[in-house]
Amino acid sequence: MSGPHDELRVDHIGSLARPAELLDLQRRFDSGDATESELEAKEDEAIRSVIAHQRGIGFPVITDGEFRRRNFQDSFGTAVNGYQMAGDSSAYRDWRSAKSDKQERVVSGPAIDGPPVVTRRSATERLRLIRNVPLEEWRFTENIAGAASKVTLIGPDRVAQRFDWQGSHGVYDGLDDFTAHVAEIQHVMVNGLVDAGCTYVHIDAPGYTAYVDGSSLQAMRDRGENPDVNLERSIKADNAVIAGFDGVTFGIHLCRGNSRAVDPVTGAMVPQWHREGTYDAIAEQLFNGLDHKRLLLEYDSERAGSFEPLRFVPKDKIVVLGLLTTKSTEIETVDGLKRRIDEASKYVALEQLAISPQCGFGSSAGETLPEDAQWRKLEVVMETAAQVWG
Repeated sequence: MSGPHDELRVDHIGSLARPAELLDLQRRFDSGDATESELEAKEDEAIRSVIAHQRGIGFPVITDGEFRRRNFQDSFGTAVNGYQMAGDSSAYRDWRSAKSDKQERVVSGPAIDGPPVVTRRSATERLRLIRNVPLEEWRFTENIAGAASKVTLIGPDRVAQRFDWQGSHGVYDGLDDFTAHVAEIQHVMVNGLVDAGCTYVHIDAPGYTAYVDGSSLQAMRDRGENPDVNLERSIKADNAVIAGFDGVTFGIHLCRGNSRAVDPVTGAMVPQWHREGTYDAIAEQLFNGLDHKRLLLEYDSERAGSFEPLRFVPKDKIVVLGLLTTKSTEIETVDGLKRRIDEASKYVALEQLAISPQCGFGSSAGETLPEDAQWRKLEVVMETAAQVWG
């Protein structure tokens, strides 16, 4: 199973920094001070602009910046019905507003009333696909991109980790039943994209780093789950989502979170994260078990560990090294990135490597990197790839 973009030497994760005007209008819409038509017009305008900018720097694969989403997990959460509806949303608002301004680990996915997948929710009925959100987004992008365009979809592993299966008895017969059903729904979503002509589908799978993170592993055990079973189940589900599609590039992105904050003392942007632990313990099973051709791996900090686990990558896959951080305004150097690529090539062949930022620039509507720093980082990605691969 291969696709036309399998061997791209550059990539970005999908979300881009939302313009201040768009963020302001989204806030006004949420408070009832703007209409749906005003919001849609502003989103259309912002997406046209961000597509033009990607084309202007020559980026070979285009996204809409995920500007219509409030959170990258909305790609599935807002596409289905069946989750327990949130009642009083004050707890969710308080949780969002209580974000730390320190360089530290932060909590994500609380079990409170809030959007499904973003928060851990139960189901009142079996989930039903009501709108193919990624397809709606991709169609608008494709009409104006003038280049290859891709779309992102949150994968079944994260969806399952954010599902209150204990509170859903009588609806789903445990996590096996739920995860398999999510994979079926997402396969339908991907089928819609492929039928419409989309040739690059990227799965966001931040949950896989939970299997190397001590506190996340303990949380699974506390819920009565076996992490080894969870991991095997999720790999099977991810493969079921993309099974049977020829002529399409499939990528999958693993990371430890891309929260960032502004230090109130220095005014500097500082990185945060919600997972710790290197790839070593899961690399062989994950890299060989997943059917996706492009493995987009976070490698911007010491939390990712060394490149040594890349020795397990099969020869028919591309590793997209997420070397540039989206959590700092400091601009990486071409020479520094080339040295890191050279180091990685000791474990996997240079022709199997590519380069990207470590995560999205605007995965949620929180603190984002300034747009000028974002574009400079993407230009450095292009410059580095040109010098390394020609």
